[in-house]
Amino acid sequence: IPKGAQTGQTLRLKGQGSPGRSGAGDAFIEINVKPHPLYRREDDALVMDLPVTFYDAVLGGKVEAPTPDGPVNVSVPKGANTGTRLRLKGRGLSDARGQRGDLFARLVVTLPEGADPALEAFAEEQKAKRPYSPKRRA
Repeated sequence: IPKGAQTGQTLRLKGQGSPGRSGAGDAFIEINVKPHPLYRREDDALVMDLPVTFYDAVLGGKVEAPTPDGPVNVSVPKGANTGTRLRLKGRGLSDARGQRGDLFARLVVTLPEGADPALEAFAEEQKAKRPYSPKRRA
């Protein structure tokens, strides 16, 4: 199977099909790429969701991101939100010419499990001081 193969692509296997009057015909195989549990394909790039802590999102920091070649450290910018995309150049899939695409890590801000009275008190204080709406204005 060639590098960069995609779902719906057809491979032709010359002379490996059913026999006919003039010899064996060609076999055609349609490729169906099974979804990966961590990565998804968007055009020529790979995209993954990368969970980050509330603290890393607010303060910025380094987090470990899994890539097809092994884990790498990426920098989370201060004030990052869920949906922020970090580009990991050359860490994606290879195309038919053997050139590597990019991997995009989509940040998902994840709160700690269980009740945290100090974090809740901080949130109440900030809600009173700096109310805002995440709704975008059109």
